[in-house]
Amino acid sequence: MNRPIRVLVAKPGLDGHDRGAKVVARAMRDAGMEVIYTGLRQTPEQIVEAAIQEDVDCVSMSILSGAHNHLFPKVVKLLREKGGEDILVVGGGVIPEEDIPGLKEAGIAEIFTPGTPTGVTIDFITKNIKRN
Repeated sequence: MNRPIRVLVAKPGLDGHDRGAKVVARAMRDAGMEVIYTGLRQTPEQIVEAAIQEDVDCVSMSILSGAHNHLFPKVVKLLREKGGEDILVVGGGVIPEEDIPGLKEAGIAEIFTPGTPTGVTIDFITKNIKRN
């Protein structure tokens, strides 16, 4: 396909800090991706609805509140229920190393912790999206 990769950048839950998500979103945009930013305090249902409506290739979630073990898997589950099983889901933020294997088992393709260069995230998305 010749269209740019479309990424939904989302901040699930009550996390009110979005500087990191905005930095990543800008880097994605600068790399030629189309970025849709949902804003703060989104429910999993709102994130999934936006992802389906915007026909995105990837959902990139950022969380700092500690609710990642609940919210990230819920987004994946809802995406599958709504026909978005081909949408790549990645996450980032302050996530303990010991939680990462469980998140991956729940369907999160990759977790990017603080200090990860934005290029690493962009490369992962570019290499792992599923396009029809």
